[in-house]
Amino acid sequence: MLRFSYFPHPYPALMELRRQLRIAFIFLFIVVAISVTGYRILGGPSVTLLDALYMAIITLSSVGYTEIVDTAHNPMLRAFNIFVIVFGVMIMLYVFSVVTAFLVEGEITSIFWRRRMLKRINELRDHYIVCGLGDTGRHAVEELARTHAPFVVIETNEDHINRMVNDDSGLYREMLYLVGDATDADMLDKLVIDRAKGMITTLASDKENLIITVLARQKNPDLRIVARCIDQKFAERLTKAGADSTVSPNQIGGMRIASEVLRPHVVNFLDLMLKDKSRTLRIEEIEIPENSIWIGKRVADLQLRGSYNLLPLAIKDAYHDGKKHGFWVNPPENVTCHAGLVLIVLGDAKDVCSAREHAASRAMYARP
Repeated sequence: MLRFSYFPHPYPALMELRRQLRIAFIFLFIVVAISVTGYRILGGPSVTLLDALYMAIITLSSVGYTEIVDTAHNPMLRAFNIFVIVFGVMIMLYVFSVVTAFLVEGEITSIFWRRRMLKRINELRDHYIVCGLGDTGRHAVEELARTHAPFVVIETNEDHINRMVNDDSGLYREMLYLVGDATDADMLDKLVIDRAKGMITTLASDKENLIITVLARQKNPDLRIVARCIDQKFAERLTKAGADSTVSPNQIGGMRIASEVLRPHVVNFLDLMLKDKSRTLRIEEIEIPENSIWIGKRVADLQLRGSYNLLPLAIKDAYHDGKKHGFWVNPPENVTCHAGLVLIVLGDAKDVCSAREHAASRAMYARP
């Protein structure tokens, strides 16, 4: 599998080839110049500049055309001709070896792969950025991939990326990624952070996650940032730095262990949702945007079960009977939809995507 890395110059192999070819052509130019000068001086006054250049070209290229400068009766010119042939062949072999090595090593294919990768990353919009592909980041990427969410990964260890890309499931074959340091502000720009919807930072160090959070918040004030937090003392710092949410793997692990004892069947059901490879059953959210075609309709009119095979579980930020509700579990179906209302539903990820697309459709009266 070809690997993709981001370097200070995006195509270092191409730059190295250009450098080597530049050296070869400089030497070739020098040999041609010396050859032309030598043929004119040693060939006598009858040899014009064009004749000398012609002799230099056919000698260096070994095409075998008829010589227009007589070398048979001029030992000095013949010795000079040998010099031109030897150095010309050496330079041609050098150029040929450089180009051949470039092709054999797959650098051209790698360059086109990199250019395609950068182009696809630059086209991202409303995507998610995952910083780190360790034990936590790997599972975050799996969830994003299974739910068909657009995302890009940045990781310093290329082996971690290769392990994901070469996974037998083929789920990450088209994964977008950069090899680099997420604490570098320039690298975040390469991830198109200004157009990103969310960021997940899962580095092993709380300090690194803190740095990334600060940089990301500066570059995109509207970005939703979720940071991994090893030490609970850092949770408040991460929140103050701009993280919308912090997740402690130790805390989550402890709650999971307790749940296995207290409510094993519920845990088994949740595991079935998250680990079933035949379908991606999830509890998802659908936010109704401005000018949505759903605005003004009752929840019952959306026909979430019949049209989208989705089970409504709760709603958030609903206005009903003159009051604003936070999370409203098992809400009445006569609640009227408005911009900003969030529907919490249970269903397949593809069905959720279909419902989101419909919710994003603009009403006929909406202004463009």
